[in-house]
Amino acid sequence: MRVSVFGAGLMGHALALVHALGGHSIRITDNNEQTLERSLGLMQTALATLRDAGEVDASWTSERLAAAVTRCPTVAAALEGAELVVEAIVEKPEAKRALYTEIDALAPLDAIIASNTSYLDIFPLMPERRQARTLIAHWYTPPYLVDLCDIVGSDKTDPAVIETVRKVVAAMGKVPVVMQRFIPGYIANRIQSAITLEVNRLIDEGYATAQDVDAAVIHGLALRIPILGHMAKADFTGLLLTQAALANRMYAPPDVKGHSPTVDRLVADGRTGVMSGKGYFDWGGRSPDELFRERDRKLLALKRALREIGHMEGK
Repeated sequence: MRVSVFGAGLMGHALALVHALGGHSIRITDNNEQTLERSLGLMQTALATLRDAGEVDASWTSERLAAAVTRCPTVAAALEGAELVVEAIVEKPEAKRALYTEIDALAPLDAIIASNTSYLDIFPLMPERRQARTLIAHWYTPPYLVDLCDIVGSDKTDPAVIETVRKVVAAMGKVPVVMQRFIPGYIANRIQSAITLEVNRLIDEGYATAQDVDAAVIHGLALRIPILGHMAKADFTGLLLTQAALANRMYAPPDVKGHSPTVDRLVADGRTGVMSGKGYFDWGGRSPDELFRERDRKLLALKRALREIGHMEGK
C-alpha cells in the first residue's frame, strides 16, 4: 500500500517506520524542513534498536529503510498515488482543517484518510466528500514498540474502510481495537487520564511522593495488568467485592481543578521531563537519546517475556 504520512515529528516519523516495516511504500512530509530532514535519522536509530533486539529481520538495513521512505518537500508530492493518508500533525483544529483542505484538493478520491489524533473530534473538520473514507487510527508512543491502535469512524464512515484499516494494522503485527463510536481519548488514554488526576491529587495533597506512586504502580498494578488486563483481574478478585466497593463508595474521583500545583511548580522551574533532564525525577545528566534507547531496550525485553508467558483471556 502507498502510504502518505503528514508530520515527521515524534509520532509521524515513528508511524512512517511502522508502516515501512509492514511492507508499505512511504512518502512523508512536514512543514518544518529541519524536522523532515532529521526524520530519517530518527527512524534509522529506532530501526537499529529493533534489529539489535531481533524484532526485525536483519535485512532491514538503513539502506533498505531509506529506499522504502521518501521524504517529500510538498503536500502534492507526498500525496502522489496515496492509498492511505496518515495525519500526525499538531493537535490544533485549525491546523488540521487547513491540511484536510489541501488533502481534499490533491489526494486520490479513493484514498483513506486516518488521523492519529489523541483527543480531537476531527470529523467536523473534514470536507464532506471525504467523510466516508475518513477515520481515526490512533497510536501510542513509541508505536514501533507499543502495539495498540485505536480505530474509530464517524457515523458517515464506510464500515468497509474501518475493516480495511483494521486488517492493515493487524497485518503489521499490531493490535487494533475498533471503538463503537468516538469518545475523546478512547480507552487507554481515558484510563491514563484518570490515573493522572488521582496521582496528582496524592502528590499535591501530601499523601505520597512521585517515587511512592511509581513504586505502587510498578509493584502493584503493573505486575498483574500485562497478564490479566483490568476486567479479567476483576473476575479473579470476584465481582462481589466490586459490587461492595461500588455500594460503599470507597472511592470518589478527584475534582478536576484544571491544573496541578506540583506540575505548575516543576514546569516553572524548567523541569519539563526527560527532554530537559529533569521532571518529577532528576535523570542524572543523561541525554534524552540515551534514556529513550534504554527505555526501548527494556520495553523490548518485556515484550519478549510477555510473548513467552502469554496472557489470560476470557470470552
